[in-house]
Amino acid sequence: MSSMLRRHFVPTTLSGLAWAQERPKRVGLIGCGWYGKADLLRLIQVSPLEVVSLCDVDSRMLSEAADIVAGRQRSQKRPTTFSDYRKMLAAGNLDLVLIATPDHWHALPMIEACKAGLDIYVQKPIGVDVVEGQAMVAAARKYNRVVQVGTQRRSTPHLIEARDRIIREGKLGQIGVVEIYCYYHMRAKANPPDSAPPSHLDYEFWTGPAPMRPYNPLVHPRSWRAFMEYGNGIVGDMCVHMLDMTRWMLDLGWPLSVSSIGGILIDKASKANITDTQTATFDFGNLKVVWQHRSYGAPPDPKYPWAATFYGDKGTLKAGVMGYDFIPLDKSVAPVHKDVTYEFEQYPEDRTEKDLERHVAPAIRGHMRDLLSNIASRGRPVADIEQGHISTTSCILANLSQQLNGRTLFWNPTTHQVTNDPAANRLLRRPYRSPWTHPDPKRV
Repeated sequence: MSSMLRRHFVPTTLSGLAWAQERPKRVGLIGCGWYGKADLLRLIQVSPLEVVSLCDVDSRMLSEAADIVAGRQRSQKRPTTFSDYRKMLAAGNLDLVLIATPDHWHALPMIEACKAGLDIYVQKPIGVDVVEGQAMVAAARKYNRVVQVGTQRRSTPHLIEARDRIIREGKLGQIGVVEIYCYYHMRAKANPPDSAPPSHLDYEFWTGPAPMRPYNPLVHPRSWRAFMEYGNGIVGDMCVHMLDMTRWMLDLGWPLSVSSIGGILIDKASKANITDTQTATFDFGNLKVVWQHRSYGAPPDPKYPWAATFYGDKGTLKAGVMGYDFIPLDKSVAPVHKDVTYEFEQYPEDRTEKDLERHVAPAIRGHMRDLLSNIASRGRPVADIEQGHISTTSCILANLSQQLNGRTLFWNPTTHQVTNDPAANRLLRRPYRSPWTHPDPKRV
C-alpha cells in the first residue's frame, strides 16, 4: 500500500481518534452493486475499519467487490462472501452493516440487522411502501440502533454552506415556494425480450418479496428502477433527494397533504412502467414544495437539471449537486456562486475509481463521518431513519395520489393514515410474495 493511500486511514476527526483507540469496527455490505461499492469505499477512506463480509445474490458482482475491497482496505484481507444476508448477519461478527440493495430489499435486511444489534447505513428511499418505513423506524428505536439513510445532500459541503450562508442568514427573506425537479433522460427506453436469467444471478432471491416478473435484461444491474415492482419510479429515486434536502434546509417535518398528476405521456414503447412525466405538490401550509420530472426535452436551466429553486421575497437560491447560486433582488447585494467541492488531493483514488460519481464522493464521506460520530455518541445522525421515513413516505404518497387520479391526500402523521380515504390507506402496504412476510411495525 502506498504511503499516500495509507495516510487516508488516519482518522480525520476527534470521533475518528476515539474509534482508533478501540479495535477496528467490523463492517459488512449487503448489495455489492454500483452504490454499495461507492458507499463502502468512502467509508474505508474515513475510518480504520475492517470489512469482514459482503453479500449479494449475483456471484460475479460479489466476487468482483471482494477483490476491490481487498485492494483498498488497510488489512488487504478479502472479505468473506455470502449469497444470503440472513447467514451473513447470523455469523455474529459485525458492528455495522451497509444496505445498498434494490429498494424492494431494504426493509427486511435492515430490520434483521437491528435485531442483530448492528448499526446501519441504508440507502434511500428506505422502502417501497409506507408500512415498511414505519416498521424500520420502530425497529431502530426498539433495538436502540443508529441508522443513517443515504440522503447525502444533508452532508454535501456546498449545500451546507448554502443553508448556513443564504437561508439561515435570511438573505432570501420569506420563502413561499420551492420548486424541485429532475430533467435527466434517465428512464429506460429499451424494450428487450424477456429471457432466462444469467447463471451467476439468483433471480428468485433477487425478486424476493416483490412480484415475480419474467427476467428481463433491463432488470439487472441498475435498470431495475424502470419498474414500479422494485421501487417508486423517478419520484422515489430522485424527488426523495431534493425533497429531503429542502426539508433539511428549511427545518420542515411532515407535509399536510400531497397531490400529484402525471403518467407515461411520451415514451410508450419502452418496457419501463414508471412515469416519464410527473408533477407533485407537497403542502407545508405557508410553504409549497412542487416537484416535476420529465425524462425528455431540455431543462429550463441547463446548469441545474436536478436541483431545487427556493423563491423568497428578497432573492432566489438555486441549489443542486454541482453547486449553488444566490440571486438577490436588490442589485446592491452581491450574488453568490459556489461550485461543488472535490477532494482529489486528499483522496486521489477518486479520480480512477470505476463508476464513481466524483462530485458526490465528498458528500458520502461527510455522511459516513456523521454516522461514525453518532455511533460513538449514540446520537441521531443527520439523516436519521425517521427523517428518511418522512421523505420516503411523502414521495410514496405522491405516487399514490397520481395512481388515484391526482386527488389530494391529507396525511395524519399520528395515525399514519390518509384522512377519510380508505382506498388510499389500502395502498400504504404492498402485498409480499410468499414465503416472505411483510414487516409489522407493532411486531418488529
